[in-house]
Amino acid sequence: MRTSPSRRPDLLAAGAATVTVVLWASAFVSIRSAGEAYSPGALALGRLLSGALVLGLICLLRREGVPPRSAWRGIAISGVLWFGFYMVVLNWGEQRVDAGTAALVVNVGPILIALLGARLLGDALPPRLLAGMAVSFAGAVTVGLSMSGEGGSSLFGVVLCLLAAVAYAGGVVAQKPALAHASALQVTTFGCLVGAVLCLPFAGQLVRDAAGAPVSATLNVVYLGVFPTALAFTTWAYALARTTAGRMGATTYAVPALVVLMSWLALGEVPGLLTLAGGALCLAGVAVSRSRRRRTPTPPARTEPAPEPRREDTERV
Repeated sequence: MRTSPSRRPDLLAAGAATVTVVLWASAFVSIRSAGEAYSPGALALGRLLSGALVLGLICLLRREGVPPRSAWRGIAISGVLWFGFYMVVLNWGEQRVDAGTAALVVNVGPILIALLGARLLGDALPPRLLAGMAVSFAGAVTVGLSMSGEGGSSLFGVVLCLLAAVAYAGGVVAQKPALAHASALQVTTFGCLVGAVLCLPFAGQLVRDAAGAPVSATLNVVYLGVFPTALAFTTWAYALARTTAGRMGATTYAVPALVVLMSWLALGEVPGLLTLAGGALCLAGVAVSRSRRRRTPTPPARTEPAPEPRREDTERV
């Protein structure tokens, strides 16, 4: 079955969003492993340096060049908030709270993205998007409660995760206008560079941690930089340029469900029924938020048949 040219951009954007979600889900597993040997700031800097190196080489090969001046405001803000501040604070928060609480608090981010997108970018908030986000957030709450351990959370850790969610939302909304002036690769590459520069004060910690870290932890840092950062942030920017910030934010609600599946396969953590139910709700909400209302085809206008000539008219002729 051949895809119509009009639908091809939508399918490519959906494929890019899928790549992003899968790789970001895998990042949670890698962060848990690397976080045992690397401090939050060192882990963020190592990840950003690895990602910036790969992205910089690709930009040179593709001769992308420097983004135009009109794109730099969004790139700088997203680089500071999302690539820099978000990664450090999230790594720090996940060391203070259990995985379930972290997933629950950070998933406030997509709701903030939708609200900020409507306020600052003029994005619409269709009922299907709001309904899907409500279903997905209920699923995230279910996953978070089912994964939360007793005494594993602190108020400071919850505040850190909430700050991460706010920085994530602000970075996404700032990145959207920049994509109107620069390519997805340019926006991602220079945003990653801005984040790496912001994290340079952790360079000493990175050197010390790398000297004593096992090879597996260092490989996880490199993996985080190459795939969940360089590749996944680029596919995210590609998809974001072709849809609204709110719709893209809602897509990330699939991450908790995939994290549950990956932890089951990679770490042997067998999820309970409540966790599986929450993951299913997350995926169902994403499906609802990404769906579009079907347009009922307009019936063709009925043409009245021409009146037959009267008998007396034909007799005159």
